[in-house]
Amino acid sequence: MDPQEKELYQSVLIVVGVVGIILIYFIITIIRYQRRSLKLHKEKIQAEIDTLEKERRRIASDLHDELGPLLSAVKLQINSLNTTDPDDEEMIRKSSTHLDSIIRKMREISNNLMPNTLVRKGLQKAITEFIDNNRDTYGLEIRFICEQDIHLNQHKEINIYRIIQEILHNTIKHAQASLLIIKMVTEGNRLLLMTADNGKGFDYFAKVKDNPGLGLRNLQSRTEVMGGELTCQSEPGKGTTYTIEIPL
Repeated sequence: MDPQEKELYQSVLIVVGVVGIILIYFIITIIRYQRRSLKLHKEKIQAEIDTLEKERRRIASDLHDELGPLLSAVKLQINSLNTTDPDDEEMIRKSSTHLDSIIRKMREISNNLMPNTLVRKGLQKAITEFIDNNRDTYGLEIRFICEQDIHLNQHKEINIYRIIQEILHNTIKHAQASLLIIKMVTEGNRLLLMTADNGKGFDYFAKVKDNPGLGLRNLQSRTEVMGGELTCQSEPGKGTTYTIEIPL
Protein backbone atom coordinates (compact mmCIF):
# COMPACT_ATOMS: atom_id res chain seq x y z
CA MET A 1 0.00 0.00 0.00
CA ASP A 2 1.52 3.32 -1.10
CA PRO A 3 1.59 6.35 1.25
CA GLN A 4 -1.39 8.05 -0.42
CA GLU A 5 -3.59 4.96 -0.14
CA LYS A 6 -2.48 4.48 3.44
CA GLU A 7 -3.30 8.09 4.26
CA LEU A 8 -6.72 7.78 2.55
CA TYR A 9 -7.43 4.56 4.45
CA GLN A 10 -6.56 6.21 7.76
CA SER A 11 -8.76 9.21 6.90
CA VAL A 12 -11.67 6.91 6.10
CA LEU A 13 -11.16 5.08 9.41
CA ILE A 14 -11.14 8.39 11.27
CA VAL A 15 -14.33 9.55 9.52
CA VAL A 16 -16.03 6.21 10.21
CA GLY A 17 -14.92 6.37 13.83
CA VAL A 18 -16.22 9.93 14.26
CA VAL A 19 -19.54 9.06 12.60
CA GLY A 20 -19.81 5.97 14.80
CA ILE A 21 -19.18 8.01 17.94
CA ILE A 22 -21.78 10.57 16.87
CA LEU A 23 -24.33 7.82 16.16
CA ILE A 24 -23.67 6.16 19.52
CA TYR A 25 -24.04 9.54 21.24
CA PHE A 26 -27.38 10.19 19.51
CA ILE A 27 -28.64 6.68 20.28
CA ILE A 28 -27.72 7.08 23.96
CA THR A 29 -29.33 10.53 24.01
CA ILE A 30 -32.55 9.18 22.45
CA ILE A 31 -32.67 6.27 24.94
CA ARG A 32 -32.15 8.65 27.86
CA TYR A 33 -34.82 11.00 26.51
CA GLN A 34 -37.29 8.14 26.08
CA ARG A 35 -36.57 6.90 29.60
CA ARG A 36 -37.01 10.39 31.02
CA SER A 37 -40.22 10.90 29.03
CA LEU A 38 -41.56 7.54 30.20
CA LYS A 39 -40.70 8.40 33.80
CA LEU A 40 -42.41 11.80 33.53
CA HIS A 41 -45.44 10.17 31.87
CA LYS A 42 -45.75 7.62 34.70
CA GLU A 43 -45.33 10.36 37.30
CA LYS A 44 -48.09 12.37 35.61
CA ILE A 45 -50.45 9.36 35.57
CA GLN A 46 -49.62 8.58 39.21
CA ALA A 47 -50.32 12.19 40.20
CA GLU A 48 -53.69 12.05 38.43
CA ILE A 49 -54.56 8.75 40.12
CA ASP A 50 -53.48 10.07 43.53
CA THR A 51 -55.66 13.15 43.05
CA LEU A 52 -58.61 11.00 41.99
CA GLU A 53 -58.22 8.64 44.96
CA LYS A 54 -57.86 11.56 47.37
CA GLU A 55 -61.10 13.08 46.05
CA ARG A 56 -62.87 9.73 46.28
CA ARG A 57 -61.68 9.36 49.87
CA ARG A 58 -62.97 12.86 50.72
CA ILE A 59 -66.40 12.25 49.15
CA ALA A 60 -66.69 8.84 50.84
CA SER A 61 -65.85 10.44 54.18
CA ASP A 62 -68.43 13.20 53.66
CA LEU A 63 -71.13 10.68 52.76
CA HIS A 64 -70.35 8.41 55.69
CA ASP A 65 -69.60 10.96 58.41
CA GLU A 66 -71.97 13.81 57.55
CA LEU A 67 -74.89 12.76 55.34
CA GLY A 68 -75.30 9.36 57.01
CA PRO A 69 -75.95 10.69 60.53
CA LEU A 70 -78.11 13.49 59.10
CA LEU A 71 -80.38 11.09 57.24
CA SER A 72 -80.58 8.82 60.30
CA ALA A 73 -81.65 11.81 62.41
CA VAL A 74 -84.33 12.74 59.85
CA LYS A 75 -85.62 9.16 59.90
CA LEU A 76 -85.76 9.22 63.72
CA GLN A 77 -87.72 12.47 63.70
CA ILE A 78 -90.19 11.15 61.12
CA ASN A 79 -90.77 7.94 63.07
CA SER A 80 -91.38 9.93 66.26
CA LEU A 81 -94.33 11.82 64.77
CA ASN A 82 -97.66 11.00 66.42
CA THR A 83 -100.76 10.83 64.29
CA THR A 84 -104.04 8.96 64.26
CA ASP A 85 -104.77 9.62 60.61
CA PRO A 86 -104.24 6.40 58.55
CA ASP A 87 -103.10 8.39 55.52
CA ASP A 88 -100.48 10.19 57.58
CA GLU A 89 -99.31 6.92 59.12
CA GLU A 90 -98.91 5.40 55.64
CA MET A 91 -96.98 8.45 54.48
CA ILE A 92 -94.66 8.20 57.50
CA ARG A 93 -94.11 4.50 56.81
CA LYS A 94 -93.30 5.10 53.14
CA SER A 95 -90.99 8.01 53.98
CA SER A 96 -89.13 5.85 56.51
CA THR A 97 -88.77 3.07 53.93
CA HIS A 98 -87.45 5.51 51.32
CA LEU A 99 -84.93 6.87 53.83
CA ASP A 100 -83.75 3.33 54.58
CA SER A 101 -83.19 2.78 50.85
CA ILE A 102 -81.32 6.09 50.51
CA ILE A 103 -79.08 5.33 53.52
CA ARG A 104 -78.33 1.83 52.20
CA LYS A 105 -77.52 3.14 48.70
CA MET A 106 -75.37 5.91 50.13
CA ARG A 107 -73.36 3.36 52.11
CA GLU A 108 -72.84 1.32 48.93
CA ILE A 109 -71.63 4.41 47.06
CA SER A 110 -69.32 5.35 49.94
CA ASN A 111 -67.90 1.85 50.08
CA ASN A 112 -67.31 1.76 46.31
CA LEU A 113 -65.52 5.09 46.48
CA MET A 114 -63.15 3.89 49.22
CA PRO A 115 -63.84 0.44 50.69
CA ASN A 116 -62.96 0.28 54.37
CA THR A 117 -62.22 -3.43 53.99
CA LEU A 118 -59.36 -2.62 51.60
CA VAL A 119 -57.74 -0.41 54.23
CA ARG A 120 -58.47 -2.69 57.20
CA LYS A 121 -58.19 -6.23 55.82
CA GLY A 122 -56.33 -6.01 52.54
CA LEU A 123 -56.91 -6.63 48.86
CA GLN A 124 -58.29 -10.19 48.85
CA LYS A 125 -60.94 -9.52 51.49
CA ALA A 126 -61.96 -6.29 49.73
CA ILE A 127 -62.34 -8.06 46.36
CA THR A 128 -64.39 -10.85 47.97
CA GLU A 129 -66.67 -8.32 49.68
CA PHE A 130 -67.06 -6.28 46.48
CA ILE A 131 -68.00 -9.38 44.48
CA ASP A 132 -70.48 -10.55 47.14
CA ASN A 133 -72.14 -7.13 47.13
CA ASN A 134 -72.54 -7.11 43.35
CA ARG A 135 -73.26 -10.77 42.57
CA ASP A 136 -76.96 -10.64 43.45
CA THR A 137 -77.48 -7.07 42.26
CA TYR A 138 -76.70 -7.76 38.59
CA GLY A 139 -77.49 -11.48 38.29
CA LEU A 140 -73.96 -12.25 37.11
CA GLU A 141 -72.15 -15.34 38.39
CA ILE A 142 -68.72 -14.21 39.59
CA ARG A 143 -65.98 -16.61 40.64
CA PHE A 144 -62.95 -15.24 42.44
CA ILE A 145 -59.96 -17.59 42.63
CA CYS A 146 -56.97 -16.69 44.80
CA GLU A 147 -55.30 -19.55 46.64
CA GLN A 148 -52.26 -17.60 47.83
CA ASP A 149 -51.85 -15.02 50.55
CA ILE A 150 -50.91 -11.90 48.58
CA HIS A 151 -49.53 -8.76 50.23
CA LEU A 152 -48.78 -5.63 48.19
CA ASN A 153 -48.15 -1.97 48.89
CA GLN A 154 -51.21 0.26 49.19
CA HIS A 155 -50.77 1.90 45.77
CA LYS A 156 -50.79 -1.45 43.97
CA GLU A 157 -53.69 -2.79 46.04
CA ILE A 158 -55.82 0.26 45.21
CA ASN A 159 -54.93 0.08 41.50
CA ILE A 160 -55.69 -3.65 41.28
CA TYR A 161 -58.98 -3.16 43.13
CA ARG A 162 -59.96 -0.36 40.70
CA ILE A 163 -58.98 -2.53 37.72
CA ILE A 164 -61.26 -5.32 38.93
CA GLN A 165 -64.04 -2.79 39.53
CA GLU A 166 -63.63 -1.48 35.98
CA ILE A 167 -63.60 -4.96 34.42
CA LEU A 168 -66.72 -5.96 36.35
CA HIS A 169 -68.44 -2.71 35.34
CA ASN A 170 -67.52 -3.26 31.66
CA THR A 171 -68.72 -6.86 31.81
CA ILE A 172 -72.07 -5.87 33.29
CA LYS A 173 -72.56 -2.92 30.95
CA HIS A 174 -71.33 -4.31 27.62
CA ALA A 175 -70.61 -8.05 27.62
CA GLN A 176 -74.08 -9.52 28.18
CA ALA A 177 -72.29 -12.32 30.05
CA SER A 178 -73.63 -14.79 32.60
CA LEU A 179 -70.22 -15.74 34.05
CA LEU A 180 -67.09 -13.80 35.01
CA ILE A 181 -64.01 -15.55 36.41
CA ILE A 182 -61.35 -13.52 38.24
CA LYS A 183 -58.08 -15.18 39.21
CA MET A 184 -55.00 -13.83 40.99
CA VAL A 185 -51.76 -15.79 41.33
CA THR A 186 -48.10 -15.02 41.94
CA GLU A 187 -45.43 -16.57 39.74
CA GLY A 188 -41.87 -15.79 40.70
CA ASN A 189 -41.49 -12.03 40.93
CA ARG A 190 -44.76 -11.14 39.21
CA LEU A 191 -48.46 -11.07 39.99
CA LEU A 192 -50.89 -12.31 37.36
CA LEU A 193 -54.44 -10.98 37.34
CA MET A 194 -56.62 -12.84 34.84
CA THR A 195 -60.30 -12.38 34.06
CA ALA A 196 -62.53 -14.16 31.56
CA ASP A 197 -66.22 -13.82 30.70
CA ASN A 198 -68.56 -15.74 28.40
CA GLY A 199 -70.09 -12.60 26.89
CA LYS A 200 -70.51 -11.41 23.33
CA GLY A 201 -66.92 -10.10 23.05
CA PHE A 202 -65.73 -7.28 20.81
CA ASP A 203 -63.02 -6.39 18.31
CA TYR A 204 -60.36 -5.16 20.75
CA PHE A 205 -57.94 -3.68 18.21
CA ALA A 206 -60.67 -1.81 16.36
CA LYS A 207 -61.98 -0.49 19.67
CA VAL A 208 -58.55 0.73 20.78
CA LYS A 209 -57.88 2.29 17.37
CA ASP A 210 -61.21 4.08 16.94
CA ASN A 211 -62.32 4.95 20.46
CA PRO A 212 -60.77 3.14 23.44
CA GLY A 213 -63.27 4.65 25.87
CA LEU A 214 -62.67 5.72 29.44
CA GLY A 215 -62.83 2.16 30.79
CA LEU A 216 -60.01 0.78 28.62
CA ARG A 217 -57.91 3.89 29.21
CA ASN A 218 -58.31 3.45 32.98
CA LEU A 219 -57.18 -0.18 32.73
CA GLN A 220 -54.17 0.78 30.62
CA SER A 221 -53.19 3.75 32.81
CA ARG A 222 -53.38 1.86 36.11
CA THR A 223 -51.47 -1.09 34.65
CA GLU A 224 -48.82 1.19 33.20
CA VAL A 225 -48.26 3.12 36.42
CA MET A 226 -47.52 -0.20 38.19
CA GLY A 227 -44.96 -1.08 35.52
CA GLY A 228 -47.19 -3.91 34.30
CA GLU A 229 -48.44 -5.19 30.97
CA LEU A 230 -52.07 -5.51 29.88
CA THR A 231 -53.19 -8.07 27.32
CA CYS A 232 -56.76 -8.38 26.07
CA GLN A 233 -58.09 -11.20 23.93
CA SER A 234 -61.60 -10.74 22.61
CA GLU A 235 -63.54 -11.62 19.51
CA PRO A 236 -67.20 -11.12 18.71
CA GLY A 237 -69.12 -14.09 20.11
CA LYS A 238 -66.14 -15.53 22.04
CA GLY A 239 -66.07 -13.54 25.26
CA THR A 240 -63.28 -11.36 26.64
CA THR A 241 -60.10 -12.30 28.52
CA TYR A 242 -57.82 -9.83 30.29
CA THR A 243 -54.33 -10.78 31.51
CA ILE A 244 -52.39 -8.25 33.56
CA GLU A 245 -48.80 -8.93 34.63
CA ILE A 246 -47.53 -6.79 37.49
CA PRO A 247 -43.93 -6.92 38.75
CA LEU A 248 -43.51 -7.51 42.47
